[in-house]
Amino acid sequence: MKILDKIKSPEQLRLMDPTLLPELCQEIRKVIIKTISKTGGHLGSSLGAVDLITALHYVFDTPKDKIIFDTGHQAYAHKILTGRLNKFDTIRKKNGLSGFLKIYESNYDTFGAGHASTALSAALGVAMARDQKKEDNKVVAVISDGSMTGGMAYEALQNAGQLKTNLLVVLNDNQMFISQRVGALGAFLTKLMTKKYMKIAEDGAEKLMGNFELGNRAIKIAKRAARSILFSGALFGEMGFKYYGPVNGNDVNEMVQILKLVRDVSGPVILHVVTKKGKGYAPAEEKPTKYHGLGIFDAETGETIGKSNIVTFTNAFSQALLKLAQKDETITAITAAMPEGTGLNAFRDKYPGRYYDVGIAEEHAATFAAGLATQGIKPVVALYSSFAQRCYDQIQQDICLQKLPVVFALDRAGVVGEDGPTHHGVFDISLFRNIPGLIIAAPADENELQHLLKTAFDAKAPFILRYPRGSGFGVKMDDELKALPVGKGHWLKKGTDVNILAIGNTVHNSLKAIELLKEQGINAGVVNMRFAKPLDTKIIKDALALSPNIITVEDNVLIGGLGSAVAEYLSDENLQAKLLRLGIKDEFVEHAKQSELYEDIGISAEKIVEAIVKKFK
Repeated sequence: MKILDKIKSPEQLRLMDPTLLPELCQEIRKVIIKTISKTGGHLGSSLGAVDLITALHYVFDTPKDKIIFDTGHQAYAHKILTGRLNKFDTIRKKNGLSGFLKIYESNYDTFGAGHASTALSAALGVAMARDQKKEDNKVVAVISDGSMTGGMAYEALQNAGQLKTNLLVVLNDNQMFISQRVGALGAFLTKLMTKKYMKIAEDGAEKLMGNFELGNRAIKIAKRAARSILFSGALFGEMGFKYYGPVNGNDVNEMVQILKLVRDVSGPVILHVVTKKGKGYAPAEEKPTKYHGLGIFDAETGETIGKSNIVTFTNAFSQALLKLAQKDETITAITAAMPEGTGLNAFRDKYPGRYYDVGIAEEHAATFAAGLATQGIKPVVALYSSFAQRCYDQIQQDICLQKLPVVFALDRAGVVGEDGPTHHGVFDISLFRNIPGLIIAAPADENELQHLLKTAFDAKAPFILRYPRGSGFGVKMDDELKALPVGKGHWLKKGTDVNILAIGNTVHNSLKAIELLKEQGINAGVVNMRFAKPLDTKIIKDALALSPNIITVEDNVLIGGLGSAVAEYLSDENLQAKLLRLGIKDEFVEHAKQSELYEDIGISAEKIVEAIVKKFK
């Protein structure tokens, strides 16, 4: 790295000869590709934003000037340029750099986020704080076109247009969500770049300026001005923003010049920047969805390394949904810009007339599903668990209050590993258990998942099915799907000394634990609880009849989780028991491999044994 090794901070970057910036961007891309091939991470979006981020730090006086990113998917170059190059090989590893932005990792990380559509609101807050304190720094929000489909982004836009403070919004348009972009906004942005009358306006401006003795630079600026004049009264202009663009976000020198021009424009400004996801790495350019976020891969070929042949929970859900939909034409699937991530791409391809991608709009997805359900359709809304937090109100008010049979398939429940605290799905049981009429189930393995999906549709009630990220346990998959009794657990082994009430993917660790306990002379049993709500109180009584010693194990926060539900029941019924609850304490879980996190949390087989011996022996 001839240039990059000399750049320890943006201050040093700003001293560089601008002619060296393209070579610097190439070096940054090489570092990202080499590192992420070994650690896994968000590759495509970060490669696409290298030139843009480099130009931002070159033009703006960071960290005095504030840059707020919408999620950290695109911000690896930001980390590299802000003094973290020597630690970049630790990204997403335990005790290493986070894959997202963190305000306590660097003073250049103005605002941390892992979910979309937050940058504009946060940046407006930062800008108004600046005004309130009578300071003069610049504030820049970098938001992708996909994130602009989220309703929160428009709430911020209208507020910014009303407040009229100085705020630059860089709309990073790579024409993608994580998957292909959908929706009316995507069509609008495409029109901005492709309509024939834009070409006519540009050609007219070029012809006009050609009548004067002006250089190519002035002609290029005139062409951009023609675009802005033509479209300034469109969506963004009506919301109180000055609109500039589209401009080429993968030309670092052009970006430097444009940013210098718009840097001091007063009031709210939108700069529309077009980038290519995966820029500079052929496999990621050709397959941007696949290379958005991935595990370890061969940097030369782009091929994934060490992929398991075991069915993942996501694939088990996908296959079961196809089986059920083949027999029931009312089953309909909804996702919020995550067809591949949730496994709905197969459903989309087979049943396009029953599939809806609503964009990054989880709240809308929930109420949209509620509307479908009122008309006899059987919707399943597939989300990541941590994204479902965004539609609590809709689940409570629009679905459960009206007793509508909407199924939520919450992928990535529990700890997700290297993505860290913004993406761990460890709050869902606690978050939703308080809502009347809502059923919450968690399968022990991939085979049970498919049966619980059928159970969910047959229940004809609001239903949450939560399951973890990654490979299952390699169990045999049944051909025929059957509904399981709602609110009933299942004995796997009865113990006379202690009994473990486990849920979800903690069941298999609990089974390993009782084998280890047997070696210590402890006769332990395991119940697969299956349901956090309704709670199987009969099976708890049966366990108490065998032994007063009960332990609950879950990959959810302890406050409000399965263990809390059991404790509430014991207290309400005045039942005597010695209860031990294992799960996530009142703290955020950092990033590391799932196996490392299970150990840290205390729900690995060995840690379960250790806790039982300490409590009961």
